[in-house]
Amino acid sequence: MPENVTNELLFEQMKAIRSELADMRDDLRELRDRQVETHTAVLAVRRDQINDAETGANLAVRVDRLADRLERIERRLDLVDAPAE
Repeated sequence: MPENVTNELLFEQMKAIRSELADMRDDLRELRDRQVETHTAVLAVRRDQINDAETGANLAVRVDRLADRLERIERRLDLVDAPAE
């Protein structure tokens, strides 16, 4: 280490290091905030997917019920061809 290192020089270097650490702490805080936002967005997408799946399942049940009703109506009105043997 050179002989001309002074307390003032050390003090200036320590201030620079503290300043860089403060910047890094701010960057880390911003990254954490962005991670939380991303996590929240992913959860919202998952909820939307679940809701879409539920809606699709409900629609499938309704279509099945309508198909059953249509078959009953066709049978009552004798609109159904006899099964081929």
